[in-house]
Amino acid sequence: MKYKSTSEPMEMSYFRLNLLSFLRDAHPDKADDFSFIAGRGDMAAEAYSEAIKSGLDHIQAAEIANEALFKGLHFSPCNTIVEILWNEFQGEVPEDKAKELALRLLPECESVFAGYPLSDSFSDEPEYELLYTELTGAIALYLESHNPLHS
Repeated sequence: MKYKSTSEPMEMSYFRLNLLSFLRDAHPDKADDFSFIAGRGDMAAEAYSEAIKSGLDHIQAAEIANEALFKGLHFSPCNTIVEILWNEFQGEVPEDKAKELALRLLPECESVFAGYPLSDSFSDEPEYELLYTELTGAIALYLESHNPLHS
C-alpha cells in the first residue's frame, strides 16, 4: 500500500477534516499546510484513543481530542478583521465582501498583530480593545489609499 506525503491532500480522518474546515474559515493562511493538519489531526486521534483506553466516554474523549486539535487556534486574526469591517465599516464594505477583503488585509495587518501576545483567550484580555482600535486605524488608512472593492 502506497501512502501519500503529508504535504499533499489525501484521504483525511475525521479530525483532519474537522481542522481543515475550521482553518478555511478562521485561519485561511494555514488551510494549505497539510503537514500541520496531519500532525494536529494525528495528535487529536491519539488523544481520543488514549482517553477511551483510560475509561472516558466518547463525549469526554472528543473534548480532549478537540482541545489538542484547536490549541492555539481559537483567536482568529482573519475573523477579527471581518468583525471590524462589519462593525466599523458597514457603510463602506458590504457584509458579503468582508471576508474577501479581510483576506487581502491580513498581510497588511501582520505588523499590528505582531505587537500583541495573541492566545486562545486573547479576545477576553484588556489588550484586545487596543488591538481592535489599532486595526481599525490601519484598515481605515488602507481603505483611504486603496479602492479594495474595485480591484
